[in-house]
Amino acid sequence: MRNPSEDALPVIALVDDDRHILASVSLALQAEGFTTRVYADGETALRSLLDNPPDLAVVDIKMPRMDGTELLRRLRERSALPVIFLTSKDTEIDEALGLAMGADDYIGKPFSHRLLVERIRAVLRRTQQRAHPAGAAAETPAPMVRGRLTMEAARHRVTWDGHEIALTVTEFLILDALAQRPGFVKSREALIAVAYPDETYVDDRTIDSHIKRLRKKFRAVDPGFAAIETLYGVGYRFDQDA
Repeated sequence: MRNPSEDALPVIALVDDDRHILASVSLALQAEGFTTRVYADGETALRSLLDNPPDLAVVDIKMPRMDGTELLRRLRERSALPVIFLTSKDTEIDEALGLAMGADDYIGKPFSHRLLVERIRAVLRRTQQRAHPAGAAAETPAPMVRGRLTMEAARHRVTWDGHEIALTVTEFLILDALAQRPGFVKSREALIAVAYPDETYVDDRTIDSHIKRLRKKFRAVDPGFAAIETLYGVGYRFDQDA
């Protein structure tokens, strides 16, 4: 559980082996109204992220003892905690890998503190919107059931044939958009608008990476999963009868 003194402010975990970056980013975030926790290696961070989750983690890829990709892989086995990768590895392949593994966003070094703050706020807004939809009734809304898929927006809970599947906020938003109207095609542009409503720039490949990750998670409990269909050159659709 969180320390009671942290309850009023969003808590951001910073994981980086560069202590200068930890110090400067931590001060910048505190000046913007965040509480920060800092970790100099992935192994120490993982234990804390699972035992005492923050609101979001900013994680470097290249670290000793446990690098960022391994930290994220192990974190995603047990948690949908929002994660932003912060790294000097900024090629398309690295970005696609990070997103495919379940990162919610990706920022390459060098970076401005202002950009990082805005990206953090954007991911936190998406998390908050999913937990408390605008105009939602006081009572808990009924789950959305589409064939073998069940989605509970208020609890951020997804099951397939009764098996629970941990999704990131972005993955949940994309799946929700597809499942709302089974059989109807959603273009990549439409999915970007749903998953990134704050005008954060992403390209089509970002959505492709999230779809790939969604399929992988569902196939872990159902190897024959085929409910998310690709229509090449058009977009994606959800088949509730698959």
